[in-house]
Amino acid sequence: MADSLWLAAGLRTPFAKVDGPLAGRDAISLSVPVVQAMCGKLKKDDKPDLIVWGTVAPSLRWSNIAREVALDAGLDPYIPAFTSVMACATSMVGVFAAADTIRKTPGGLALVGGSESMSGVQIGLNQKFSVWLRRFFQAKSLNARAEMLGELPYKDVRLHIPSITNRTTGLSMGEGTEIMAKAWSITREAQDKLALASHRDSVKAWERGFFDDLVIPLDGLTKDPIPRADTSPEKLAKLKPSFDATSGRGSLTAGNSSPLTDGASSIWLADEAGLDRLPSATPRVRLLDWDMAGVDILRDGLLMAPAVAIPRLLARNNLAYDGVALWEIHEAFSAQVLVHVAAMEDKTWLATRAGVTAALGRFPWDRLNPNGGSVALGHPFGATGARILSQAVKELAAMPPKSLAVVSICTDGGLGAVCLLSST
Repeated sequence: MADSLWLAAGLRTPFAKVDGPLAGRDAISLSVPVVQAMCGKLKKDDKPDLIVWGTVAPSLRWSNIAREVALDAGLDPYIPAFTSVMACATSMVGVFAAADTIRKTPGGLALVGGSESMSGVQIGLNQKFSVWLRRFFQAKSLNARAEMLGELPYKDVRLHIPSITNRTTGLSMGEGTEIMAKAWSITREAQDKLALASHRDSVKAWERGFFDDLVIPLDGLTKDPIPRADTSPEKLAKLKPSFDATSGRGSLTAGNSSPLTDGASSIWLADEAGLDRLPSATPRVRLLDWDMAGVDILRDGLLMAPAVAIPRLLARNNLAYDGVALWEIHEAFSAQVLVHVAAMEDKTWLATRAGVTAALGRFPWDRLNPNGGSVALGHPFGATGARILSQAVKELAAMPPKSLAVVSICTDGGLGAVCLLSST
């Protein structure tokens, strides 16, 4: 579908837990150093043709974070910039959104990314009280304001504190995933095993220098502080359930779930001629195809959309699971990854939900997230898409020609985004 488009690995900040070493930065100030470092790699006087940036937690201080980041970074004000938002897949769908412009721009180059400051989530006012307060300050006389005091909605004078819950169900992401895990009989042991692999693989990746050219230092941090070299099956097994502590069947814990995280990340999107504007050492791969899907969150499960999008993407490209050399699946929770694979190997699910009847085979677990995933590295919502894409690009670019990778991200609201990449 998109064989003239390429992805080139970008840069990111270290990812740090909420209220940690990056807590003093908002989503814009997290992003600016990344954008400046990315543009610093271009030749003198060169600049991106487009900026697409996103963040998930809303702010009353801006509406188009992409433009604010570009201006604060000192980029040419004539570069168009717009914001993408799709929960955890925000900076992945930013790539999809930029694709049409780059196709129409010979030699085109887009800078795509996102950020999240979970430490800086803004607290607001209840909607009714907010409306009353705005009208109160708009009143043109003291008498008018005095009259409005009698209309004060006392029951609604309270703060609105954002939470990581689904608006339709009222459930948190973890509570929704607990339901999925129980429905698909995913064990605590399997979740902890996957979480342990995520930590061990990310620690090994840092030790061998895999992340050295993907991460820039910021505020004294030179690497991700979240991956734990000292974790073990025994330590993970001691953790109490985080989202279902009463039924005796809760299996999601702080150890097998991604933490609330601050950070920013980026990636390049270009046509073939546009690649020449980047340093030759920048890892790059072809963006072959992509898909987005939605599911019924009340019937199928909150985070199940990738289990529809992945089979559909593979069937469209006449591929089976073992035809893909690298799998990068976002680990919102270890349980969610395990449920996705269980569904993708279930013929009934494939036929009734994904509309796929082709035999896709067994999932190759040994090709999953070889350098660690979100459980260990962290999950700044708006930044995860660019992080996981850049990681996949670097890994895939070192593989033999025509090797394939699938990158997958689930999101709140029963949505998901996936893409298919190929080494040169």
